[in-house]
Amino acid sequence: MALGSAEKQAIVSQFGRKEGDTGSPEVQIALLSKRIVDLTEHLQSNKKDHSSRLGLLKLVGQRKRLMKYLKHKDFATYSKIIKELSIRDNKK
Repeated sequence: MALGSAEKQAIVSQFGRKEGDTGSPEVQIALLSKRIVDLTEHLQSNKKDHSSRLGLLKLVGQRKRLMKYLKHKDFATYSKIIKELSIRDNKK
């Protein structure tokens, strides 16, 4: 379920501001989105895995906070990220 280093590097190179950028909100949101998609697929086949469901909810909350920060800090980048990752906008 964890992301491999090759997957992480691909996401970082796609969304990073510069080479090796792992701390920017854009990269963090993209990495969290990939983990959320993977966990969602896992939970569709393992419906009784409640510990993974709790982890999924924590990841969604963390991504929500990062997106709220990015929306207030740089709306243009926020719009680009939600379009590329196919994330719904929270209109608030």
